[in-house]
Amino acid sequence: MAAAGTESSARYFNRDLSWLDFNYRVLHEAMDPRNALLERLKFLAIFASNNDEFFMKRMAGLKHQAAVRAAEVGLDGLTHRRQYELIRRRVEELLQLQDRIWQVQLRPQMAESGIRIQNVSELAARHQRQAADYFRKYIYPVLTPLAVDPGHPFPFISNLSLSVGVLLSQPGQVDGLFARVKVPRLLARWYPIDDAGGTIFVSLESLIESQLGLLFPGMQIRETCRFRVTRNAVVAKDADDAEDLLEEVQEELRARRFAETVRVELSASMSAEMRQYILEGLEITGQELFEVPDPLGVSDLMQMAALDRPGLKLPPSKPVCAPALADQDANIFSIIRQGDVLVHHPYEGFGSSVERFVLSAVDDPRVLAIKMTLYRTSGDSPFVPALARAAESGKQVAALVELKARFDEESNIQWAQALESAGVHVVYGILGLKTHTKIALVVRQEDEGPRSYAHISTGNYNSRTAQLYTDLGLFTCREDICADVVDLFAYLTGRSLKSEYRKLLVAPVNMRRRFLELIEREIQHASTGLPARIIAKMNALEDSETIETLYRASQHGVRIDLIVRGFCCLRPGVPGLSENIRVQSIIGRFLEHSRMFWFQNDTRPEVFMGSADWMSRNLSHRVEAAVPIETPALLARIREILDIMLGDQRQAWDLMPDGNWVQRQPDPQVAHPGSHAALIELTEHRQHAGP
Repeated sequence: MAAAGTESSARYFNRDLSWLDFNYRVLHEAMDPRNALLERLKFLAIFASNNDEFFMKRMAGLKHQAAVRAAEVGLDGLTHRRQYELIRRRVEELLQLQDRIWQVQLRPQMAESGIRIQNVSELAARHQRQAADYFRKYIYPVLTPLAVDPGHPFPFISNLSLSVGVLLSQPGQVDGLFARVKVPRLLARWYPIDDAGGTIFVSLESLIESQLGLLFPGMQIRETCRFRVTRNAVVAKDADDAEDLLEEVQEELRARRFAETVRVELSASMSAEMRQYILEGLEITGQELFEVPDPLGVSDLMQMAALDRPGLKLPPSKPVCAPALADQDANIFSIIRQGDVLVHHPYEGFGSSVERFVLSAVDDPRVLAIKMTLYRTSGDSPFVPALARAAESGKQVAALVELKARFDEESNIQWAQALESAGVHVVYGILGLKTHTKIALVVRQEDEGPRSYAHISTGNYNSRTAQLYTDLGLFTCREDICADVVDLFAYLTGRSLKSEYRKLLVAPVNMRRRFLELIEREIQHASTGLPARIIAKMNALEDSETIETLYRASQHGVRIDLIVRGFCCLRPGVPGLSENIRVQSIIGRFLEHSRMFWFQNDTRPEVFMGSADWMSRNLSHRVEAAVPIETPALLARIREILDIMLGDQRQAWDLMPDGNWVQRQPDPQVAHPGSHAALIELTEHRQHAGP
């Protein structure tokens, strides 16, 4: 499918259209026959979840711009009105493709493999009785049917909730009455029924529709439909004037529940009368309506993608222990004193490295203080109770909890309050800046005096996502780096105006300036005939100052390779502008989340890894940190990872000058495992070879 990055010869691609192209690459994995069936289903669900988030985070703002600043032209050469039109069209194209993949490819193939989806009316009699029993026991007691009439206003519909709309009438009357039944989220969306041919899955909404007589006894059921509401998630207020950031975020969460409706997905067969009830009840125009086939809420198909069917999915990948940390009985601080340790998740275990580091600090009587940033953490996080235990044992413990991590605010508030009640010094960051850096500091009393140990990562302290996201983490006790981490925590928890750091690149303090200086140095090297090259891996590229500097580097002959997972506003391969820039994206088994920046610097490479993308928000409006990798062995590992990705012929896509992304086509005579499989194999080999 052709991309719609821009309609002009502008120097930039449109951010949101480029993001939709990224989501198309995710969707493409769902129709790639080289992938196992349930892996394809997983990608279909991920695509749908990404699409939900796009509507929640972007569509309201885009629609507003199209209305009030319609003729204004952005860097991409598009007016806001034209941008919104293209985005809307692109979304509809992707939804149509999603439905074709589901209806024509995945659903029939799943049925052939013994995984069938049926409505209650399609079940055999014995299965209908089983479904009815399940409904009466588990579903009926938690349902609250809500009628709409002069005495009962249209009910509030919460974000991403699925509903069954019912058109009723009293016996002998023709006037219709509307009622809404919310499909409960506390139950699994799909009810499994074992059958001789495999497993049948029945949706909750089908179970509800089959038993409406119990909910509305004596009434005539004239019509049923299914609809799903998406609300705007961007309702943030100006936190710079907030006296209490915790209270501000709690108020924002309350406001989000009642935010404007940005999308209503509904059954295509809905009558005009039913449609009018929904339009009036939600106070929307037809612009927000999207007619989609069942099932609504395709992201819930992840329940089936998680089935234990080994023949229909990739074999499990078990993380190995990083060779340097192989002796699990050794004191981890003694290991770090012997040299910096680099770990690569999910190939190397999070539990045997990051969790071990923090839990060892909690239980070590020599540890004086522990400090961590918590941006997103899992519901069963070992870090929250561990930090609480450390504080209760008398250690000085500080936790920077980023309350405004989108969609994790509520859980982060709960962690923050639990930590505070245990005596942890909880800080909510710097007003006006989101704290996105991922760092931990341990101060330990040793024979020669206190020594600091640091962990600096590209990923969150989240045990669950560490199994799915690719991230790098560095453990070090180097005095210069640890002193920077101490200063960074002082910046986060106190009032520091520090503008220079010894080794770290810190946003918004010195990171932007240093990255631009490093690019400029490559320009100088290229101008004098010295080796000059940049390899940068990130999630997204949007910052115009960085892009313009990269364009100048290309014009001076600097070879630039960019590995960008998501959206990219830079236009590569344009003669006279960016002919020396290549952009690729890796999509596959794991979510590429690590950020690495390689500057050739003649024959003395300068390399960083950290939490920031090259986006304006990361460089100017967030607290970020990137750490230099200076140990020769670790530099070699970083380059090895980058080279594997640059040479990928299985999972890589290339961005063309016109905005199209083209998937690489490998030689069928040559085995191409792809980056993720190659790195799994390499990591296992390294473990067997030892440190």
